[in-house]
Amino acid sequence: MQDFLAAIGLVLVVEGLIYGGFPNLAKRLAGEVLSMPENALRIAGLAAIAIGVGIVWLVRG
Repeated sequence: MQDFLAAIGLVLVVEGLIYGGFPNLAKRLAGEVLSMPENALRIAGLAAIAIGVGIVWLVRG
């Protein structure tokens, strides 16, 4: 459970860096996401999951 909470905290740090450090970029990316087709978003999400699992596996394995 500690690792899960640490992971959530790191996600919040990364998101905070993007929104706090580069607000114009965050707005532009949000606008581009709205115009992307669902399949592209789905593929990007699945790729992010696979990369994340791979990173955790390499670090923890």
